[in-house]
Amino acid sequence: MNTQTEAPARRRLIVLLPLLIFLALAGLFLSQLLSGRDASDVPSALIGLPAPQTNLPALEGVSLPGLDSKAFAGKVTLVNVFASWCAPCREENPVLLALSRDKRFVMAALNYKDRPENARRFLGDLGNPFQAIGVDEAGRAAIDWGVYGVPETFVIGKDGKIAYKHVGPLTPESAQTLLLPQIEKALAAPG
Repeated sequence: MNTQTEAPARRRLIVLLPLLIFLALAGLFLSQLLSGRDASDVPSALIGLPAPQTNLPALEGVSLPGLDSKAFAGKVTLVNVFASWCAPCREENPVLLALSRDKRFVMAALNYKDRPENARRFLGDLGNPFQAIGVDEAGRAAIDWGVYGVPETFVIGKDGKIAYKHVGPLTPESAQTLLLPQIEKALAAPG
């Protein structure tokens, strides 16, 4: 073996290795980008499983019950995870208000890591689409629900199982094309 020819080859490999790694990662990201897959579609391991057993206290100062998973039985329920400090929650609130006009399903909320006075002010300023609001000050219930962050919206079927999960703020378009078809499917399913 000739050490004089091995040294330049080794140096070239050391210089090229980071470039090759970068190109491989760039190719991987490009293939994901061009795949047509919706990057906001985050799968949930809970789809098809019973909604987590939840019994959260009501938001003080609002005359609504807390969030109790036993109340899901026999009806389609939307559970929205929101917080007053969440800017996208403010953006989606008009969409939730529009959805709340449909009385075929129940709209419930999990108020995530929020102060009661801030949550009340949020709902007072923007409008309250919910029929039940459970307070999750420590965020433990959100962990059981597999929440990645706020806002998130779950469709619970009449059988008490999670039928669909939407991650991120609902827009009029996502409500129309993604959420409402899932609600219709849940409404048509046997209880």
